[in-house]
Amino acid sequence: MSNITLSLDSQTHRTARIVAAERGISVSALVRDLLQNLRPAQQDERVNALAETFEWANSGYSASSRWSRDELYDRAAMRKLHDSEQ
Repeated sequence: MSNITLSLDSQTHRTARIVAAERGISVSALVRDLLQNLRPAQQDERVNALAETFEWANSGYSASSRWSRDELYDRAAMRKLHDSEQ
């Protein structure tokens, strides 16, 4: 865990101490909780999506097992495949 130093005016410091005491936690824990709540929920979703991507990539899937290089670059065949899917 990393440490930070904050400079607060006396009224803000007093308010932080009162709020922390009311919650039964330290000022440090209060600030940590407030900062952690600033983290957007989307960040967690992005991390989960990335983890799923890596899980899928490590599952043994390989595009090379489906198409040869020539097939990948055969534009006429790709257009035909694309058109048939629509």
